[in-house]
Amino acid sequence: MSEKRFRHGVVVGKFYPLHAGHAHLIRSAVRQCERVTVEVIAASVESIPLSERAAWIREEHPTVRVVDLLDDTPVDFASETAWDAHTATISGLLDTPADAVFTSDPYGEELARRLGATWVQVDPGRRHNPVSGTAIRADVAAHWHELAPAARASLAARVVVLGAESTGSTTLAAALAAELGTMWVPEYGREYSEIRVGGLDAPWRSDEFDLIVDRQIAMEEAALRRTPAPVLVCDTDVLATALWHERYVGSAAPGIRHRAAGHRPALYVLTGDEIPFVQDGMRDGEHIRHAMQDRFREVLTGQPVPWLEVRGSVAERVAATLPAVRDAIARTTSFAAPLEGRPIAEQEALRGGRGGDAPR
Repeated sequence: MSEKRFRHGVVVGKFYPLHAGHAHLIRSAVRQCERVTVEVIAASVESIPLSERAAWIREEHPTVRVVDLLDDTPVDFASETAWDAHTATISGLLDTPADAVFTSDPYGEELARRLGATWVQVDPGRRHNPVSGTAIRADVAAHWHELAPAARASLAARVVVLGAESTGSTTLAAALAAELGTMWVPEYGREYSEIRVGGLDAPWRSDEFDLIVDRQIAMEEAALRRTPAPVLVCDTDVLATALWHERYVGSAAPGIRHRAAGHRPALYVLTGDEIPFVQDGMRDGEHIRHAMQDRFREVLTGQPVPWLEVRGSVAERVAATLPAVRDAIARTTSFAAPLEGRPIAEQEALRGGRGGDAPR
């Protein structure tokens, strides 16, 4: 016989974004219920897609059932009509009736009554987890430690440093990360070049570049979940790998370019080729450096991500890059006001005016 207090618990929220308070709430429900449904209910005016929020919860809480719905019904706790509509929505997302409702906020008492369930208030007044979505949205950097790893991975600005051989991209990536108090991801392609069968003299194959892309993205995804600040610096990326495929295989890489289009960073930083060339035993030579740099400029100009080229000393390059990085962080960590934070008249005006996930 189960020792759980309840058969089926429900947790309802925007999860805009998913934070430590939400985690405590969901885990409290899991401890006390045989099964738990988490309902992610978002509004079309909000700027993190509904599907992304649901994916965060599935990653962080794999044992719960996650359902999601876009709902522009005004949030008005004084309105019987609004209560009826929201109760019908919440009840409709349940596959079986819930006998427990878990919330921190007092609205849970009325919701539980309407669902014929027991209200379990978790951490009233948020004494144990003094964090809220409102506070996080107002200052993401100050509350970065409160975010779930999956949410950090979505919200961090990924800044990619790239360039032709011996242009100082690795040096700048490390220096930027140190200045920003964050992590940086090294270039897997260089590591692979040192261990590949046949060494640098063997002809390159397209499948090797596919492997490099897989490993590079995996390294980035892991780092994004651990980064201590809302920015991650990467020394190269998928787009750069496509250009090196052109150089070493001798043909375009449409598959890799397609993957690059689906894995765009917040900012590209191109390191200038005005500094002296240094041969480290793994580079082609200065005779192709300027042509490759021109190719980088051409490709960066033709894609939608903001980019800049930096020159001079390391300190001068860092200083030139920082304003663009701060702009990138501001873009990725900005939030549209949630529906319930808007005046009722505005909520009514917005109702039904939009559909589908809003862009970030």
